[in-house]
Parts: sequence; C-alpha cells; structure tokens
Amino acid sequence: MKQLTLAGAIAAVCGTTFSSTAVLAQPSAQAADQSEIMELIVTGSRSPERLDEVTASVTVVDAEALQQDLQLTAELQNILSFRVPGLAPTTNSTSNFGQTLRGRTTLVMIDGVPQSTPLRNGALDVRTIDPAALQRVEVVKGATSIYGNGAAGGIINYITRQAGEDAFNVSLTQQVGMNAEETDDTASFRSSATIDGTVERFSYVFNATVDDNGVQRDAEGDIIGQALYGLSGVRTQSLFAKLGYQIDDDKSLSFTANYYDAEQVDRLIDVTSSINDGTKTYAVKPAPGQTFPGEPQGVDGNSNFVLQYRDAQLLSNTSLTVDAYTQEIENVFFYSTTFADPAAGFSGGNSVIVSEKEGLRLNLESVFDLSGVEATFIYGADVLNDVTSQPLADVRSWVPEMDMSNEALYLQSKFVIDDWVLKAGVRDESVDIDVPDYTTLRMCGANNVCRGGNPVEGGKLSYSDTTYNAGVRYNFSTAFSPFVSYSQGFDVSDLGLLLRAASVPDLDQVQTEASVIDHYELGVAGRYRALNYEFAIYESESELGTATVENPPGSGLYVPVRAPQEIEGWELALGLTVNESLELGTTYTYVEGQDPDTGAYIDARKIAPPKFTAWADYTVGNGLSASLQWMKVMNRNRFAPVDPVTGRYTGAEAPVEGYDVFNLSALYSRDNWRVSLGFENLFNEAYFPARAQAFTYAGYNTMGLGRTVKAGLTVEF
Repeated sequence: MKQLTLAGAIAAVCGTTFSSTAVLAQPSAQAADQSEIMELIVTGSRSPERLDEVTASVTVVDAEALQQDLQLTAELQNILSFRVPGLAPTTNSTSNFGQTLRGRTTLVMIDGVPQSTPLRNGALDVRTIDPAALQRVEVVKGATSIYGNGAAGGIINYITRQAGEDAFNVSLTQQVGMNAEETDDTASFRSSATIDGTVERFSYVFNATVDDNGVQRDAEGDIIGQALYGLSGVRTQSLFAKLGYQIDDDKSLSFTANYYDAEQVDRLIDVTSSINDGTKTYAVKPAPGQTFPGEPQGVDGNSNFVLQYRDAQLLSNTSLTVDAYTQEIENVFFYSTTFADPAAGFSGGNSVIVSEKEGLRLNLESVFDLSGVEATFIYGADVLNDVTSQPLADVRSWVPEMDMSNEALYLQSKFVIDDWVLKAGVRDESVDIDVPDYTTLRMCGANNVCRGGNPVEGGKLSYSDTTYNAGVRYNFSTAFSPFVSYSQGFDVSDLGLLLRAASVPDLDQVQTEASVIDHYELGVAGRYRALNYEFAIYESESELGTATVENPPGSGLYVPVRAPQEIEGWELALGLTVNESLELGTTYTYVEGQDPDTGAYIDARKIAPPKFTAWADYTVGNGLSASLQWMKVMNRNRFAPVDPVTGRYTGAEAPVEGYDVFNLSALYSRDNWRVSLGFENLFNEAYFPARAQAFTYAGYNTMGLGRTVKAGLTVEF
C-alpha cells in the first residue's frame, strides 16, 4: 500500500488553507445531471448550498430514486448500498454491522439529529426511519469535523418530507409481495398514507406506514436465518408529523416528530453453522406451542422531536437557525446463552442499547460581497447530552450508564472568486463522559466456566481536540470541474465495548484514547453533452486506529486495537442519456486498508470488496416505464487460513467470492394513480452476501434473499 502518496500530493497543492468538494453522482441519471447544478443540499455545510459549492464528496438520493426503489424494497440499507458509491454492499439484515462508508463508521442523522450511538455502537442506525417519510437522502463521504464525534467515514442524513403547495394532498399506497419460488408464509404487505398541504402561513405533513415482511426465503427456498438481525417476521410501524408556521417573510417555526418501531413479531429457530463448516445458517418454524426465551429483537421504539426557529434576516446579511431536539431509542439484540449465570438463575438474555439525547444547535450564516468576492461564514455552537447504556432486558447491567456532555464551536468559510470556490473550516470539540463505579457482568459459558464479576472504579473521561478542513474547487466548465480537499474527523472509540470487557480495577487503566482521522481527496466532475461523470480518489489515516477485537474469540469481550490505519480507495460514476427514452449509468467502488507499520490488511468489519453497479431506465411511453439494476460484488482474499490443513479462517478474515444481483421494476402511471411491479434478485441468484462470507462467527453465514416479487398501487388526490 502506498505511504501517503495522495496526502503528499494534496499537501503540495493546497497546503493547509483550502477545502474542496467532490460531488459523486447517485446511480440515477436525474441526480447526476450537472445541468441541475442549482439543486441545494444542507448536510455539507449545515446550511442550504449549491451542489457546485459543497465541501465534500456528496451523493444525493432524491425523491424520484426513493420512489423507484420502493417498488423493490423498503430497506434503506439495501437502497443506499446500490445508490451510494463508497458504501459497502448490503448486509441483508436489520443491522448495518460491516456496512461501512469508505472503510470507516458513519454518523446517521434525521434532519441533522444523530441516530447513531457512538458510545456503544450497535450498528442499527441506518434502519431508523421509513423511506415513506423522506424527501431525499444526503450522504457526505469522508471524515468530517462539521458534525463532530461518530463521523469517521462520513454522514448519512435523512431529510424528511416537505409539505406541498396545495391546501390538501393525499397519497395512499398498498403493496403486497412474496417469494416467487417458495411462497409458503412469505406473503408481505405494506400500507402507507400521507396527507400534506399548505394553508396560508401554516403547513403540515402526516405519514403513517405499516410494513410486514413475512417469512423471507433464500434462492434455495429455505427460510433465511433470523437470530442474528434477520428480516423474517419483522413488522415496522412508523409515524411522522411535521408542522410549520411562517411568522413573517423572514421568520419561521417548525416542529417535527417521528416514531419508528421495527421488531421481529414472528419467532423462528435457527439451524446455526459457520462459513468454515461449508454449510449455511437457515431457520425453521417452531413446533406447535413452542415458547421462546427472551424478548423480540429490533428497534423497540425510536422517537425524535425537533423544534426549529429560523430568521432569514437576523441582520441585513446574517441568518439564524436554532434547533432544539431530543432522541430516545432502545435497540434490542438477539437472545444469547452467552449471558447465562446459573447461580443467579439466568440461562441467557437479551442486551438492549438504551440511548437518550438532548441537544441544541445554534447556526448563523453571514454573507458579504468583498469587492466582487462572495464571502460566506457559517458559525455557531453545538451542545449535546447523550446518556447511553447497554443493560440486559432482565435488568442486569452489562455496559454501565455513560453520561456524555459534548460542546463544540465551529466556523466554516467559503469564498467564491469567479470560477473558484475556496473553503476552510475549524471545529473545537470538548467531550466529558461520566462513568459510575460498576461491576462487569458475570457470564458463564460451556462447562459452567464463568468470567466477569470484577468491580471497576468509575470516573470522568475527558477528550478535546481541534479539527480542520481545507481545499479548493475550480468550476472551469460544465465539462471539467476538478477539486482537492483535506478534512479531519474526531472519533471516540466504542467505549461501551471496552468498559464491558474491562479486566482492570480502575477506569483510568482502560485504553480509551480518541482518534483523529485525516482524510485527503482528489477528483473531477463534469458533463459533456449526454455524458456526466464523477471521479474521486481518496486516502484516510489515523495514528491510533478505531477498531476493537474480540479476545478471546467467541467470548464477547473486546479490547482496543491501537495500531495505525491507512485506508485508500477510488470511486467512479458515469451517466449517459442515450435519448429521451433511455438513460444508462454505472458506478465502481474500490477501498482497501492496512496497518502501515506491519502491512497487515484490515478485516471485513471495516473493508468491503470492490462493488460495481449499473442501471438502465427506459420510458416506454403512455405512462409505462421500467428500470433494470445490476450490482456486482467482487472478490476479496487478503488473509491466510489459521489452519492450513482444514482451511479454516478466523474472525472477519474469510475470503469473499464475487456474486451478481439483478433487480427489475416497472411502473404504469395514469392520471392520479400508479401501479408498480418489482422483482428483487430477478434471476434467483443463490449467493452469500459479502459479510456472510467474510465473517466466520456462527450464525452470520446466511444466504441472500431469493427472487421476490412485489406489486403496488398508489392513489393520489
């Protein structure tokens, strides 16, 4: 692996002064069209900004793309896996564990409100809102200091629906589906209703959605394993409301509420194996009257409330936005006998990540005309209190309550000089985490051998750092717009993993150092006649690393890996308008990572194999259109087996063999109604997703979803 070659090149070009942007197209010709350059996004700089002036690589999945993909699936982790270059292939489950962005963890937000729980990262944050409540998704790639802790790989920001201009609009959707090969118990249904409108100064949006997956089967007709984050039998219930009031021409007030619940209401029994066994994990139906220990896994309620006040003319050249928000979530994990403690009367248990956040964001934007130079300054403060713990459902404590106070001040500047966009920013971060005295959980495994139960003296952990971003973009022409950027991210390790495995008597002896990630990027974007393109090459490095490792394997005990990490990769997106009826596109993603000191590769918990996607959108005419999608996941084989004789691998180091998945959807529109038909895994490919192949842990080796057909009807009035 090259040693900072990209970093050196960028440092030579721009030193530490400016910031730049790569806008990588989503796999949708609509969003990639450079002729629509006036489209605005809000995530890159926390304020509405033109796409040709954003300060990081961005993919926007717009309303049209979301509507098209809902003909196939309502799973956001699947939609984003296809639509976002740089995002690892889908995990085909409720968990996005292993679905990293450019090889690092991602901060997931809803309208800027964090859904991720970085203090105890359960990797269940991508699936925290229903796509029916969304206007678009903005994905900012690469480490960023704009939003603080947890954004080592970038940001996924779900932007919720806006009210229509008419006084009363209604949209009703009913969708049904089933496995096309083995239909037994696979019937699924999805019902969604949206009412919105604007009456004088008042606006409103209401959405209610119920989505029942039914039993999910693989290409061989077997029920896909359910115990480890399976989607079989998951029922999702979502309620969304947004109310707005325009006080006057400049001032507005809005209130947004979102509730999301997704639990496994149907219980199945897994027949478990490991990828090393050469067999798959699958599920079977329970015997009549059979009962299940523990609680159903899934999101047991995710509530978000946001109150926003905006004054577009606080001063003649300055706007003000104030957000006050709360978020509460309980993520219930699978039942495990790992938590057995016979002496206390426990044969196992479910762990639950409980997180409560309260925050305030103060954001000001000042715009000046400095002798023909448009200068913009975005500045403000973030205040966040995050209380996170991971008890068991039976109230035993596994991860103690971590009470984090996070304060930050930030400044982002932008200078537009003719065709040049110059940017620089700084964020000063301060984090204090209070941890009480606690005792590690006593757990008894095979042969009643127990571990844990040792007392740990708590205390306060304090972190502080100042991170920067800088770069330049040159909009030479619509056909050629090069950019170069440097940005930093601040990442506090998954503290909960370390605390629950502590074998030392004092918190001060736990290795909890924070990491700073340096991210470098170089690329070009443009459009020439019917062709649009985006290309970016990047490199990120961290001296301390951000990973943890299970030690001993299978114990559930994790220790920090403080080794340095270097990750590099490149992304390409192409779109071609063949004629008025046909649009084609493709993307390619490559990422690889190593320890620069030893040359050892980073495993599949962070690094995914190369990914290729292609699509064709065809308008037949008379209201009929169709879309064909193709995702190709390629090989990755970087590790030797731990046992050369048996060929067994360990951890997340097993090789990945490439596979192909095709999807087909069609839509017929007439007046105020639409009929859709979708085929997911069109050719019924029997494959193991990349994570299922690379992870040797028992139960992860489940096959992908077999051919599934869905039909839907939408009526609007």
